[in-house]
Amino acid sequence: MINPELDQASGLRKMKNNNKAVKVIAVTGGKGGVGKTNVSLNMAIAMAQQGQKVLVLDADLGLANCDVMLGLRVERNLSHVLSGECDLEDILVEGPYGVKIVPATSGSQNMVELTPSEHAGLIRAFGELDSHYDVLVVDTAAGISDMVLSFSRASQDVLVVVCDEPTSITDAYALIKVLSREHGVYKFKIVANMVRSLKEGQELFAKLSKVTDRFLDVSLELVATVPFDENIRKAIRKQKTIVDVFPKSPAAIAFKALASKAATWPIPNQPSGHLEFFIEKLVSN
Repeated sequence: MINPELDQASGLRKMKNNNKAVKVIAVTGGKGGVGKTNVSLNMAIAMAQQGQKVLVLDADLGLANCDVMLGLRVERNLSHVLSGECDLEDILVEGPYGVKIVPATSGSQNMVELTPSEHAGLIRAFGELDSHYDVLVVDTAAGISDMVLSFSRASQDVLVVVCDEPTSITDAYALIKVLSREHGVYKFKIVANMVRSLKEGQELFAKLSKVTDRFLDVSLELVATVPFDENIRKAIRKQKTIVDVFPKSPAAIAFKALASKAATWPIPNQPSGHLEFFIEKLVSN
């Protein structure tokens, strides 16, 4: 006769083994205006179009705009989770192709000034979500605040969005420097955004690489070159993403290629040793 306790333990182990880890991608960039949110949402929706279950965290906690860019109506946001009024699951809103958005607040100084322990609490809250997701895309704020650094460090892959402006390259370098020297992040994926040609994107990547190779011990990889495309503005005015409304446009094709590439990035099979999104799923695998 099977011992019921042993049988139950076996069942729990099976449940844990089925607890598939979530791919977590932070999209950041140092300065504002480089197109981080556009990259985040288009990549997320392209991944959903390709059959993945995607969650997007609007991690610009004081100047949220993911919901606005998608024309979504939001009744509750992360401030309500932090105040204890509701759980993270309660604030999720559904966007195109089933993508779920975690909305933040706009114009709230309190959310910008969260403590490191409050950032940690938010990161841990994702482990309590009932639904299973394949991917979490974290759309960070601009700059090198504690919030940006906490969310980037808690992700498995860090996408740094740069455009061909001196300030964009300088600020991207500053972000990479802080994350590598103070937070132990050494691998960065680069998106050259709003470039005029593939060559311009490669030259932009070369400029950034030249500086990081000289002064930092990091590894950079150019994962996407997104062309300047007037259809992006048209899509934004419609409160849609370009991959949705202009799927054959040059930028949409680039975003879809990035989504396909991102799907192949391996998920670590064990925790890194610091706080991460969905760390419970990494521990249980």
